[in-house]
Amino acid sequence: MIDILGRYGMLLLTAMGQTLLLALYGLFFACIIGLIVGMMSVVKNRFCRAFALLFVNLIRGVPMIVLAYFIFFGVPYFCNSILKIGGVTMTALQAGSICLALNCGAYMAEIIRAGIQSVDVGQMEAARSLGLPYWRSMQRVVLPQAIRTMIPSIINQFIITLKDTSILSVIGFPELVNTAKNVVANTFMSFQTWGIVAVMYLIVILLLQWAAKVLERKLKYESKQR
Repeated sequence: MIDILGRYGMLLLTAMGQTLLLALYGLFFACIIGLIVGMMSVVKNRFCRAFALLFVNLIRGVPMIVLAYFIFFGVPYFCNSILKIGGVTMTALQAGSICLALNCGAYMAEIIRAGIQSVDVGQMEAARSLGLPYWRSMQRVVLPQAIRTMIPSIINQFIITLKDTSILSVIGFPELVNTAKNVVANTFMSFQTWGIVAVMYLIVILLLQWAAKVLERKLKYESKQR
């Protein structure tokens, strides 16, 4: 194990950085998708609610590895061969980010929907009675209260997204699992290599869980002070 750390330690750390980068990209765009779809799922417009329901059920119903293959191989083929656009290519980082954003975004939409619905209906009614339009009431009154309940779930979703990056080794992205496969192929030390990878994931995830608990306690303290 010490020999692997000496020879491939920096390579594995770089791969861990790539994993975190991919997870951050995915979570950033997932928050945008989740916010839009989550807001659509609580408005009174039937078309918006139907679209949000279709998106969430469709994305959550497709295995992530299938979604990754579809985006990485299927979308360029569709654009080049069927639409005759030509020259459309996609890097593993682009495909991986889109895949994570869509997959995580579907779950984020449910987190945001649940967070909004957890706020007492009277808050919206009071804001509307003061003359605020619907979206301004949502922005100024409902969402600030909903975010307090959503943040721990969002951090937990980030942890899940971080672990899901390992699936994207199938499209060749140089994240931690894909790099570990190459190390095993060179050293034939699978037990030691995968043990190191497991510890690296464990350290990062435990730090994120600790941050989630600290943030949750802080938010509870601030809500009690008010």
